[in-house]
Amino acid sequence: MLIKTGDTVEVIAGASKGKQSRVIEVLRAEGKALVEGVAKVYKHVRRSQKHPQGGRLSKEAPIQLSNLAYFCSACSKATRLGARFTNDGSKERFCKKCGASAGELAPAKKAHAKK
Repeated sequence: MLIKTGDTVEVIAGASKGKQSRVIEVLRAEGKALVEGVAKVYKHVRRSQKHPQGGRLSKEAPIQLSNLAYFCSACSKATRLGARFTNDGSKERFCKKCGASAGELAPAKKAHAKK
């Protein structure tokens, strides 16, 4: 799973197909993500001190990661992500269509110092 919180993604399947938005949270154990303004559902809330009016609250529902594609700002297309090592030994994500970097995945590993 190379999609991270804060990435811009495009929905490629489902009722919200074609929408582009930002990832709010990635639920790794479930293989799902919360995407801002996509897959809205209503939660019916009883009157309480927290919600004195009661009624229906609109919120985002989790979407399967397989239904999302990373939106590359360099080539302006929805694409898959790959992982590669850079010259300094750190691991980065990259766009499979244009090869542009999409951010660091892991810092460079430190070499063991010999005495």
